[in-house]
Formats: sequence, C-alpha cells, structure tokens
Amino acid sequence: MATLLYRLGRTAFRKWPLFLAAWVVVIAALGGIAGGLGKPMVDSFSIPGIPSEKAADLQAELFPDSASAEAPTGTVVVAVPDSDAEGKLTDEKYSALVDALVADLQKAPQIGENAEAILSPVTQLQGAIGQAVEAGASEADATAQAKGMLDQAAILSTDERTGKISFVFDEPTVAEILPATQNDVLDVIDEARDSGLVAEVNGQAMQVVEAGATAELIGIGIALVVLVITFGSLAAAGLPILIAIIGVAASMAGIYALTAFTEIGSSTPMLATMLGLAVGIDYSLFILARYRDELRHTDSRENAVGFAVGTAGSAVVFAGLTVMIALGALGVVGIPFLTSMGVAAAFAVVVAVVASLTLLPAILGMLKSKAFAGRVRKYVPGTETGADGKQHIVNNGVRWARLVGKAPLAWVLLVVVALGALAIPIKNMHLAFPTDSTAASETTQRKASDLIAEAWGPGQEAMFLFVVDGRDLPEAERAGAYTQVQEWVAGHDGVQQAMLAGGINPDGSAEQGAMIAAVPTTGPQDAATEDLLHELRAGQDEIMAATGADMGITGLTAITVDVSEQLADALPVYLAVVVGLAFILLMLVFRSILVPLTATLGFLLSVLATLGATVAIFQEGAFGLLEGQPIVAFIPIFLIGLVFGLAMDYQVFLVTRMREAHVHGASAREAVVDGFRNSARVVAAAAAIMIAVFGGFIFQDNAIIKSMGFALAAAVALDAFVIRMTFIPGLMYLLGEKAWWLPKWLDKILPNVDVEGESLERDGVVAHENTFDHTSK
Repeated sequence: MATLLYRLGRTAFRKWPLFLAAWVVVIAALGGIAGGLGKPMVDSFSIPGIPSEKAADLQAELFPDSASAEAPTGTVVVAVPDSDAEGKLTDEKYSALVDALVADLQKAPQIGENAEAILSPVTQLQGAIGQAVEAGASEADATAQAKGMLDQAAILSTDERTGKISFVFDEPTVAEILPATQNDVLDVIDEARDSGLVAEVNGQAMQVVEAGATAELIGIGIALVVLVITFGSLAAAGLPILIAIIGVAASMAGIYALTAFTEIGSSTPMLATMLGLAVGIDYSLFILARYRDELRHTDSRENAVGFAVGTAGSAVVFAGLTVMIALGALGVVGIPFLTSMGVAAAFAVVVAVVASLTLLPAILGMLKSKAFAGRVRKYVPGTETGADGKQHIVNNGVRWARLVGKAPLAWVLLVVVALGALAIPIKNMHLAFPTDSTAASETTQRKASDLIAEAWGPGQEAMFLFVVDGRDLPEAERAGAYTQVQEWVAGHDGVQQAMLAGGINPDGSAEQGAMIAAVPTTGPQDAATEDLLHELRAGQDEIMAATGADMGITGLTAITVDVSEQLADALPVYLAVVVGLAFILLMLVFRSILVPLTATLGFLLSVLATLGATVAIFQEGAFGLLEGQPIVAFIPIFLIGLVFGLAMDYQVFLVTRMREAHVHGASAREAVVDGFRNSARVVAAAAAIMIAVFGGFIFQDNAIIKSMGFALAAAVALDAFVIRMTFIPGLMYLLGEKAWWLPKWLDKILPNVDVEGESLERDGVVAHENTFDHTSK
C-alpha cells in the first residue's frame, strides 16, 4: 500500500493542474445532480415492523383522511395575560384578537386548502353551543356541555383563559416546510403578542432543523489558531482547513445528490459536516506534518510528498477505514434513518480521505516552496544523543512518554478509576426523543408546551392513539366493542382520559374501525408514560379476545418509545460487528493481537465515561449548565460508532510510529518513546482541532446536534489525551515485547499491508539524509 500511495502522492504533486481540475469537475457534477434531482430531506424516526408503525398503517387503512404522526402539524396556544386576572378569551376584547390571529394564520404560506379548518377556540365554543341548542338543550345546559367537551378535547380550558388553534400545512411531510413559512407563522405570533395576547406556537411543523454557520466558524477559527501554533506558518495552517472545507463541500453535494435515490434525515447534513470538518482537517494535518518532517531528509519536494502520502497516508487510509466500518455497520441494526445517517457520514469520511491523499499533494505541487510561507515562529526542538550515537529530537511528547514510563501501572490504574467514576451516571440514563416539552425554556415551542401542561396537564402532548379494527365484527356489535375498549383504556391508572375520536357516525351507526385518544397523566419524556404504554400493550390480547376486534397503539409518543427500545436492542449486535471488523483491521495494521485488544479496552473506557458525562450534563443538569432532559435515543449507538472510529484514528497514528521504530530495531520501551517523539505533538493538535469543531456545535439550538457535539468533543478529549496518551503507553510499557506478539501461523496468513513504508526504504526512495530545513525556502 505504501508504494501505491507513494506513487499517487508524487503524481498528484507533479500533475497538480489535472488533479485540481478533476476536483472541480466532481464537485460541479455532484452539485448539478443535487440541484436537478435532489429531494427534500425527511424527519422520520419510524422503523418498519415496530408495533406503533403497524398501528399507524392500520390507521391509514381505516381512516385514510386522518393525519399521521409525521404530518406537518402545528399548534398555536393563546392565553389571557396574567396581568388581567379576570379576563377570558371569550371576552369581546380577546376574542377579536384571536379572530385576527386566525385570519392571519389562514393566509400563511403552504396552508393551502387547510385554511378553512383553522378555527378560533371561541368560534368552536359558540358552534358547539349552537349545535346543543338545536338538539333541544337549554342555553345553560348547552353552554356547560360545550365547555366540558372543548376542555376535554384540550381546545378551550374550563376557565376560558387558555385555548389552542391547530393547523396542518398542505404538504406531505415536515421536511417540505420552508424556513420562510415558519418565519411567517412566527411573525403572526409576534403580531398577536403586540396586540395584547399571550401567544406561542409549537408542533411538528415548527421543528425543522435550521442549518447555521456559527458552529462551523467557531471550530474553524480555533483550528486555525492550533494549526498556526503547530506549523508556525500561516500558509501551512490554512492548508488543512482549505482541504477540509473543499471536502465538506463535495460531501454535502454528494449527500444532497443521494436524496434523489434514498431518504436522508434533516439532521444528517449537520452531522456529516461536523465529522467531515474534523477528520478532513486531521487527516490533512497528519500528512502535512509528515511532509514537513520528510523535507529534512531529502532535497526533492516530490519525493517528500510521495513519502508523506505513502507513510502517513497509509495510516490515514486505515484510520478512515475504521471510521467507515463503524458508521457503515449502522446498517446492520435495521433502522432506516440511522442507516442513512451512517452512510452519509461515512461518505463524508471517504471524501476527507480522498482529499487528503490527492487534493493536498496537488496543492502542495502548486505552492511548492510557498507551502510554509508566512512564518510566524520557528520550531527548534532540543536534541540528545541516543544509544545509536545519532541525534534525536527531545520534545514534550518524549518527556511525557518517559514520565508515564516511570510508573506505568500507577498511570493505568489512575485512568481506570477516573473514567470509571465518570461512567457512574450511566445507570440512570433515560433514552427518548426531544419534544417541545424539553426544548430550551426561552423558546416559543417550550412556552407553548408549558401553557398546554398548565391548562390541561402534561399528558396532552404524550397522547396515545388506539386504532381499533372492527371489520371482522357484525355491524351491530361494533359500537359496543369500541365503547368497551374505551372504558378499558380509561380504567388504567395513569390515564387522564380516553376519548372516542372516531368510529361512530352521527346517526349512531358504527364504522369499520374506531380511534380512541388516550391522554396520560404524565408527559412524553416521563418514564411513567413508557411504563403505561407497556402496561396497555400487555393487556391488549385480553381486551381483543373479549371484544373480537383487532387493535394497535400508535401516536408520536408510542413511535418514539418503540424506536428507543429497538435501538437499545440493536446495540449489542452493532458492538459485536464494529469491534470484530475493526479488530481484524487493526491486526493487519499492527501485526499483533494484544495491541488491538488494548485499543478496544481503551475505547470501552472512553465511551462509557463519555456517556456518563453526557448523562450528568444533559439529563441530570449537572453544574446547572443545561436544563435536564432525556438523552436522545439514537445518540449512544451513533456515539459508539463515531468514537470507536475516531479512537482508532489516534491509535493508528501513535502506535504505527511505535511499530515503525520497533521494526527498525528499537526496543519495545524505546519504540513507545519514539512513537511519542514523532506523533504526540501532531495527535495533540489534531485532537484539539476535533474538540473545537465538535464543541462548536454545542451552541446549536437543536437538541440532537447540541448533545452530539458535546458527546463527541468529550469523547475525543478523553480518548486522545487520557486513553491514547496515558493508558495505552502505560500498557505498552507493561507488556514490553509481548505487545508485538503474533502467532507464527497467523503471521503467515495475514497480508503485509506495509503501513510503515518499509518497502519504500528498501526500494531506495530516500536516497540520502541531511538536516537542511527546506520549509524555510
């Protein structure tokens, strides 16, 4: 491999105009496909085959006109200001303001024919009273009956101070809703507030992820500072960032092009951008740093580029492969939205690897001696005479490696205890999906949710929908069966109310099916709500046997609970696939059994500690930094995949330099020091850049991106600085020569992939060595 990549690097350096033109053509082609054939992204977290999805399919079959759990719905919550203690929405002053809000909302873009269904709660009250009077009820009885009905349906509270206005956009999915449409709705809400109403809005249609450049700019800015310190050159510092940005542009074009052939989640571009920037900068950094080192040993820039791509580039390929394996393996868990996220993120990694191997050397060929221009500082490390009589660099990496080597067992135990303590909060981890009730308290979505909970209870946004199929029942028995199911649901502890939402015609005859809306007493993120769902499902067979009707439970809360449980069940399978494949890959790289084992052990420690810290900060609200909320359900499995891939990056870059020294005659102990001598500085810079890029996403409003950014930043910090730079060298010291043990029979079977570039030296590529610093030319 080293020889092949060496030739690739030299060719790209020499024929840089051709390579640059190829990149322009590829990006343009992908952009053209994305613009011409790309489709909107989706926000579906459903999984075919789960109970709630089967019930949703039954709902669509029996009631094709009913809105699905993924429909682009919204809810405007209006209320009388607290300053008016006696006021009611039914007062002429406030009812006129609500009517004006409704009229403006009906004119919003993408509402279409659904505008007529947007009604004021006061108008609905008046209509319900009129219908009751026409049916023969007195004015007083009709008013009481209508108020009770609207309060039960959570349209107008009994004190008439809070009301709901529901709307559905005339689009098939949430992803079709444009940001401009959302902004128009928010403008309507602002006007209502200015007129004297309390008005907030939430719902599926107001949750489209907004992509912003703030997080990326924060990460890139910090990365630039780190790179300037690392290279001491403004030009060199800008190269990895330039390569990463071009790689992200290409990967984004490719991901949007993929929407023409498969569904892609709306959070996917942000996650792919996050990962693409981080690995793109890191991979280019490793090759550029090796290129700078090689310039001290050859007066041919072309050879230096070839050797850098052949050695560091080999490590980049295998590091990228571990990340791709971890992300690609998400497909084995059988969850469509997670598979699409994994494939898209893996594609971003592929592009980053290809860019570092082809685009970077091409740009170096274009810049030549100007690649290290704009020098702001000159790095002059100390030296010492080694046992071989040659001069060797002494830097902070060497000093740290020797410090760990003085008491390796103590350092290993310290790491295990410290990370074990961080992992303790995992025992309280509660997985769920973000809802309006867990949004930041200053957002309109959260304020709307709080108003609903105050007026009707937190369970209003955790509603279960029971779909009852009565097609196999005699028509005369259907109404009784539907009522029996309703009473059974209402009789459970934890059910606030159960309403027959469909199934009985105005003339009293029964339809082929019925829908029963059950409102829990607890909110969508409460563990008690999940327990209630399990209890209801446990009794399903009994009530179906009693009534003879088939039945399923769906609704957004039921779907998210099912998805969360499916993710938890898939985790062991996923871990086995990822660890197994990566172990084989690492055996090829290191030609050892114990080194991959120590790498995997270190990964488990870092990922458990990361999950524990994430639970403490995001779920338990430690230090008061954030409001406590459940961990997004797919974060653990996605985090494990990403952290495993990224952890192996640092393992490959550090330990391949150790093995390179070992295969060239260094003792096991000297090899550890030499690995840190050559790689610790660059790995530390790479980790700092990744932490900056991932950490920048903590400032996003989206709960998924925010928690993922924190978890990845914490994982990189723990894995790079605690595991790879402390725990791993400690174990390598303790293992000694045994670390490189490989059974002879396995040694014969495993192919020699030559990551260290032995073949290049044997072929005499590096013809001579000198100490002339070409970076100053």
